[in-house]
Amino acid sequence: MAEKYDVIVIGSGPGGYVAAIRASQLGLKTAVIEKEELGGICLNWGCIPTKALLKSAQVFDYIQHAKDYGIHVENPSVDFNAMIKRSRDVANGMSKGINFLFKKNKIDTIFGHGKLAKNKQVEVTDKDGKKTLYSAEHIILATGGRARELPALKIDNEKIIGYRKAMVLEKQPESMVIVGSGAIGVEFAYFYNSIGTKVTIVEFMPTIVPVEDEDISKQLEKSYTKSGIKIMTNSEVLAVNTAGQKCEVKIKTPTGEQTLTCDVVLSAVGVTTNLEGIGLEEVGVATDKGKVLVDQYYKTNIPNVYAIGDITSGPALAHVASAEGIICVEKIAGHHPQPLDYGNIPGCTYCQPEIASVGMTEKKAKELGLDIKVGKFPFSASGKASASGTKDGFVKVIFDAKYGEWLGAHMIGANVTEMIAEVVVARKLETTGHEIIKSVHPHPTMSEAIMEAAAAAYGEVIHL
Repeated sequence: MAEKYDVIVIGSGPGGYVAAIRASQLGLKTAVIEKEELGGICLNWGCIPTKALLKSAQVFDYIQHAKDYGIHVENPSVDFNAMIKRSRDVANGMSKGINFLFKKNKIDTIFGHGKLAKNKQVEVTDKDGKKTLYSAEHIILATGGRARELPALKIDNEKIIGYRKAMVLEKQPESMVIVGSGAIGVEFAYFYNSIGTKVTIVEFMPTIVPVEDEDISKQLEKSYTKSGIKIMTNSEVLAVNTAGQKCEVKIKTPTGEQTLTCDVVLSAVGVTTNLEGIGLEEVGVATDKGKVLVDQYYKTNIPNVYAIGDITSGPALAHVASAEGIICVEKIAGHHPQPLDYGNIPGCTYCQPEIASVGMTEKKAKELGLDIKVGKFPFSASGKASASGTKDGFVKVIFDAKYGEWLGAHMIGANVTEMIAEVVVARKLETTGHEIIKSVHPHPTMSEAIMEAAAAAYGEVIHL
């Protein structure tokens, strides 16, 4: 007989492990199946180790500009391998933390490849090829994603690499072409450029970070160009010749074809879902365009099967997967959770300057025909930013002119990823622009810029 659980989660990323812990808290006997490391891609090869690398780059950046703060430092240098080791140590420590949480919450961990089977079962194949069946009333798929490959950019993990390899290169490259300027692309661009690698970003769209408000994209391009990063927008990589010692990258640009030479090409063109080999076809789980179809509580067309995270149609973000996992298991446990509001999901990019946004862009609001009020406050007018030496960037806010509804906020600057939560909570509470203006913000802080931007939208700004 297969061992029986109330809930089995396939995948232990930020969707899977959070769903499992919440299920256990609600009194459900829970197991998690994981084929690699606990914590999934985010914790081991994504969010956490990249932030460790970015912190190392930021510290080196500060040291390089120490004289701006009245400090003299002799000949600072980068120990690339030590930076990589610190990043891996941080990730490994976090993974051990997940193991602790599973033990604390009495969650069984089953290592191996999980695959849906009929009659509410999951087949697990371990590293030795042994197959074992487990049974559960409810099965949650949280298998996540991996780096997407373009036909002209086949990843060989030597000269054409994905994000995983970019985190553990044995040697710092002298030059790098990064294809794609989403969060992964611009974060690695900042890291490698800061420590001395010559970086070029190639972006197919007209602007870098193309999902962001156009003013944000323009500011990041300005900041990156100033720091020495070459940016090629409206451009496409046609082919990469890896036969020689260097890579020869053929690029189609608005002014004709160009060939760039570099040590390494980083493919950062997004992620694709891990749907293969998990039994979807065998049990009849419906998919569309590489995503599992689910209702607002993440139930698939098969009664006992659910799906959360990157394999569904929501934004491919760790905090989205976690929120989906909690809603999913609370519904399973008979609670009455509110469906997730996908219009109020913050997005953060941890390059320098950082980017944080939530809600509509100005362009989107205008396309919808809304009458809007837009306010913008530059950090160059912020006392805290001036004192910190971080004057690049701004806060931009968008309100509905008739009702004062906060439609969106877009920030670029130092530590703005720590500031965006104020806007998310305010929008959740249906806070208006005037209420933000009248909420006293501490001085001097970067967060004052939110209040000032709201005041600018209504013609009441003091410090501009």
